[in-house]
Amino acid sequence: MATWLNEVLNTEKPVIAMCHLSALPGDPYFNAAEGMPAVVKRASRDLHALQNGGVDAVMFSNEYSLPYMTRTEPITATAMARVVGELLEQIKIPFGVNVLWDPKASIDLAAATGAQFVREIFTGVYGSDYGLWDTSCGESVRHRRRVDAQNVRLLFNVVPESASYIGRRTLRDLVRSTVFNARPDGLCVSGLTAGTATSLDDLEAVKAAAGDIPVFVNTGVNNGNAAEQLAIADGAVVGTYLKRDGVFEHEVDEARVARLMESVRMIRDSPAGAQAS
Repeated sequence: MATWLNEVLNTEKPVIAMCHLSALPGDPYFNAAEGMPAVVKRASRDLHALQNGGVDAVMFSNEYSLPYMTRTEPITATAMARVVGELLEQIKIPFGVNVLWDPKASIDLAAATGAQFVREIFTGVYGSDYGLWDTSCGESVRHRRRVDAQNVRLLFNVVPESASYIGRRTLRDLVRSTVFNARPDGLCVSGLTAGTATSLDDLEAVKAAAGDIPVFVNTGVNNGNAAEQLAIADGAVVGTYLKRDGVFEHEVDEARVARLMESVRMIRDSPAGAQAS
């Protein structure tokens, strides 16, 4: 598999765990009475649970900034920078960031905090729950160069959550052209929403068209389906399953993290896992 996975994430079939930040200033559900200290406190608790449970990397996102914006307000990335900055000394594994769903803001946050990768919707035009979702990959990639963030890896979500591609190309053709035109560092394949299982058919289609580009299953991985998902994908991004009782709004459950990572280690050590890698 691509060298950077081993260089940055230090393993085959890496699991990138989500550290979901509480609603932030400017968000509809921000708890102004508790303020930013409460956001930092919860993020710190979840970070430690994820690291103690053995995940390979962590990605900080403003997951509770619902409903999301495709062009965020400056306060969002600024608040996230405060959280990540306060946690930097506690982060012991590779980390990334994702300002939902704003590519330039994600790149800016990575440049400011030293994050090694971002996940975003960099290409395509979509009809979505957030309105008409129009991207400009050329602007995003040029922006990365302008802010001297060339070392930040770009993970392209090619099957966005809560959205449908506007156009009549097949998923395989979309992936082929994305790889040719945009040269992504990785591709992410999602289900309908956070925690929803990713279609195996979609995952196989993306993997078949991706060439040497790593493919991540982006939603819905759990103990029950990790083996079949990672038999196709080169890695996984996991969030909801790692929460208490597998509920999106709950805090991270360290025991659930440890159970999933034990399953993933068994997959890596199996002959099928070794062959897939």
